[in-house]
Amino acid sequence: MDKPTISNREVKKHVRLQDRRGSNVSLVLDMSSLNNTEPILSVSTPRDVTVQLLKSASHVLTQEMLQQRCWNLEALQEEFAKIPSNFASSEELDIPGRAAKDRYKSILPNPQSRVYLKSADNQEEESYINANYIRGYDGQEKVYIATQGPMLNTVNDFWMMVWQEQVPVIVMLTKLKEEKEKCICYWPETEATYGSFMITVQDTCECEEYTIRDIGLQLKDECRIVKHIVFSSWPDQKTPESVKTFLNLVLEAEKILRASENTGPVVVHCSAGIGRTGCFIATHIGCQQLKDKEEVDILGIVCQLRIDRGGMIQTSEQYQFLHHTLATYASQLH
Repeated sequence: MDKPTISNREVKKHVRLQDRRGSNVSLVLDMSSLNNTEPILSVSTPRDVTVQLLKSASHVLTQEMLQQRCWNLEALQEEFAKIPSNFASSEELDIPGRAAKDRYKSILPNPQSRVYLKSADNQEEESYINANYIRGYDGQEKVYIATQGPMLNTVNDFWMMVWQEQVPVIVMLTKLKEEKEKCICYWPETEATYGSFMITVQDTCECEEYTIRDIGLQLKDECRIVKHIVFSSWPDQKTPESVKTFLNLVLEAEKILRASENTGPVVVHCSAGIGRTGCFIATHIGCQQLKDKEEVDILGIVCQLRIDRGGMIQTSEQYQFLHHTLATYASQLH
């Protein structure tokens, strides 16, 4: 892995890792020394130091190296543990009524890349949605939007975002309930009004691995079709049972995206919008990188995601799964 240019002393002074949802634990990470895995307690995390670390991290893998690396679980766990989470804090988002629109109080949109809703009266509260623009392959801006699963009081905001951003595809990676509510059912069985929009389910295709709907989104006299893909066989903070099934989902989404007339970002969500969502986006970027360059920088991809939205890829198990999925894709390129 390329060594960051920041001194060990600076890193030990400033960088922390919140390694799971809702964690208040702060750990310092020294990414310039992969052999030193002992965390040191810290109090604060200046954003610029964290972002510099995330920009610096890189581990380019050839296809052959990737096939070997994906089975080295200890090395992957160690590498993953050193990635700064870069979670946003509530102090950075001083917006009236914001907290009521967050599904999890500790999973907040990073300020510099968050999506703003355009409201008629420009009220700051009405502009807020827990969502971030995410860069894609080769740093292309606003390729994805990562967001939380809509709640009862944010569903109208969700559809406003889909319309405003001219979204072609929505990828949903959660069940509505997994013991607790993970996401509300934000689409109708046939037709319903959500805020200013008439939403109509025009067609449903029940595949073995996922469900694809054609959803009509109408505002006044204008109507657009959005593809809605639901992949619900993925437990929270875990991984899918099958690498091939998940890879099929990613490739199917790519196929639908290429055929769409809408040119906006792909909306991807699970429940918090960081774990499963991060895996999907990282896989999609990684496949493009492998196809184009015959090598992949998975560490670099995850670090880029975390600059845009904190905590993307939640667990080392998901990080390992990402390597296995891309190794499977790489083997199919020959």
